Amino acid sequence: MAGYLYILECSDGSFYVGSTRNIDLRMEQHHSGRGARYTSGRLPVKLVYHRECESIGEAYALEKRVQDWSRAKRLALITGHLNDLPELARKKWRS
Repeated sequence: MAGYLYILECSDGSFYVGSTRNIDLRMEQHHSGRGARYTSGRLPVKLVYHRECESIGEAYALEKRVQDWSRAKRLALITGHLNDLPELARKKWRS
């Protein structure tokens, strides 16, 4: 069964990263305030990115990876600037 990685933009401008088997049902839950504690306090939310995966396991693994990303890296994914991801992944060391 397929799974989905998704990113929501919350009313405060923050991003929520999740995974699900049923994207339509999950969006209904988020919009009604029953989706997650994090999003329920930041309504309304908007779906800004989703990706279908071969399995829910793959979607969940991607969710965990993207949750650790910086805001800049998430924005690059959302806007389709995939070529920027390697540079954004590099640590910025202070001199």
